Amino acid sequence: MKKVLITLFVCLAVFIGCTNDKDELLNPFNGDCTGVNASFANDVLPIIQANCQGCHGAGSTNGPGALTNYDQIKNAAARIKNAVVSGYMPKDAGPLPAAEIRKIRCWVDSGTPNN
Repeated sequence: MKKVLITLFVCLAVFIGCTNDKDELLNPFNGDCTGVNASFANDVLPIIQANCQGCHGAGSTNGPGALTNYDQIKNAAARIKNAVVSGYMPKDAGPLPAAEIRKIRCWVDSGTPNN
């Protein structure tokens, strides 16, 4: 019995030590937005249009609803950030490339400017 408990403890310790936060796996820059001046119009909106509006178009009731303009996207910014950083969204396309996740993350972290 003692060997079983020790084995379970070692396995648990290895498992915990080997797991990483998905955020870190997808975004190895550790939240550093130095040099990233993410623009809503030039960076964020095109990402949303290309990857989200199929399910979050005008009149959508999915999740935060429609994501077609600045106000809608700004109001859902924290949810969008969490969904793309975790890899949960976009559902149909799989996780966004790290560079796009970084743009969204840095835009949200900078206060969601309408720029």
